[in-house]
Amino acid sequence: MGFKVSGGKSEDGVVFGNAYDKYGSKNPIVKWMMNGFDSSLETFVSRANPKTIHEVGCGEGFWVNKWNGQGLQAVGSDFSHDVISLARENALAADLAPDVFNARSIYDLKPDVDSADLIVCCEVMEHLEDPDRAMKVLQMLVKHYLIVSVPREPVWCALNMARGKYLKSFGNTPGHIQHWSKSAFIKFTGEYFRVVEVASPFPWTMLLCVPYDKK
Repeated sequence: MGFKVSGGKSEDGVVFGNAYDKYGSKNPIVKWMMNGFDSSLETFVSRANPKTIHEVGCGEGFWVNKWNGQGLQAVGSDFSHDVISLARENALAADLAPDVFNARSIYDLKPDVDSADLIVCCEVMEHLEDPDRAMKVLQMLVKHYLIVSVPREPVWCALNMARGKYLKSFGNTPGHIQHWSKSAFIKFTGEYFRVVEVASPFPWTMLLCVPYDKK
């Protein structure tokens, strides 16, 4: 059974999920880009060396299931009940526990139940109406490290335009309502966390961060 993905809109019009299985794509360019993303993420996770991981905005559960399959202790949350159902199906298909996934908005997460050594929040901030509020929530959840990533603009939109996608919105992916250049995202994140390392897997910006009260 393959890894299941799904994309759509919630009742309030928020776009969720993946339109296609980017991890199972045979397109050589997509594979090259995803290999770069995966390599950067795995490097940062290794450096964080966490005992516990919470992926906020886990989607269909690819990384949470992968980490649990490696023997790590990982949980995932996402605002979409549909996506979380798929994450649980993907866990069962991989003979992993499905109850590590919960359908909850980033804004509703609580430190007493949702904190972890490492918080991973990749490809989430660009979808949020209030990223500042989300960062304040993450501040309460992070025990030691945060990994956060967003599409790098204007490169992301330019690539979409080049492949003839989303032309009416000038290449903007549906659901992307925040747009950061590399320097702008580092500056934004730096208002809430100390950025200790920056990775630039094309076409993303990925940051490894610690709370300001950590050395």
